[in-house]
Amino acid sequence: MPSVALLGVKGGPAIRPGSSMPTSHLLRLAGRTVLVDAGLGASRGVIGQGGGLHALDLIVITHLHSDHYLELGPLVHTAWTAGLKRPVRVIGPAGLAAYFEAFWAAMSFDIELRIADEGRPDIRRMVALQELREGEVLDGDGLRLRAMRNVHPPIEDSFALRFEGEGKAVVFSGDTAPMAAMADFAKGADLLVHEAMLLEGVDALCARVGNGDDRLKAHLLRSHTPAGEAGRIAMHAGVGALALNHLIPNDDPDFTEAHWRAEVAPHWSGPLHLGRDGMVIEF
Repeated sequence: MPSVALLGVKGGPAIRPGSSMPTSHLLRLAGRTVLVDAGLGASRGVIGQGGGLHALDLIVITHLHSDHYLELGPLVHTAWTAGLKRPVRVIGPAGLAAYFEAFWAAMSFDIELRIADEGRPDIRRMVALQELREGEVLDGDGLRLRAMRNVHPPIEDSFALRFEGEGKAVVFSGDTAPMAAMADFAKGADLLVHEAMLLEGVDALCARVGNGDDRLKAHLLRSHTPAGEAGRIAMHAGVGALALNHLIPNDDPDFTEAHWRAEVAPHWSGPLHLGRDGMVIEF
């Protein structure tokens, strides 16, 4: 059955005692295994779902904030050491080309050593990189992927993703402020995985981890979606179920599941999954 595993559901790159891991998801659809984003902990998250890293068919990165791609290079490298022998298709914003060039350079001693000493194929030829752009991204072998530019200032190349296959559809909002177009993009999907922010938790978060001025708060409020608005989008889209991820805040004990559900309830009465690391949602 098609499924999404929420490997990491924390909004933002920092981890501390009690927090979840940053963003990554494992999608199984149309016979494919797809990693959507690769934040810190993605490798362990994939293994925890009972699959090997070398079995990934596709990796898609929604945007270049570190909590969405920090572990991309290490994950591919670890897959290589675990037996990867075929190119892996990686789709993401234009800056990924520079990321991989720098990663190969940083790891050149180890890469050259393992090629010579262990007979491994050259990992630098095993990433089939494709630039992520708005519109049709791929359509073949029963799997279709479309992308829509979302609203995540100051980053312009930030995208929502819609996967379709086996008569099913799942949409990942990516990191985004609320946008009416998301409801159209997610129309009729079986599952909408949408980022969410608890408004009453923003001030507490900024007081704890901010940099002494209001820039972090300003970024959060202009670039992310209040949980209630995510519920409203799900309602207008008529989706089968809503999953909240990229939770802000994630590790504050003063805010519980009850707070999240209370913010969503006035706008969405359908199935609601409050994300936690390792949660598997079938659709």
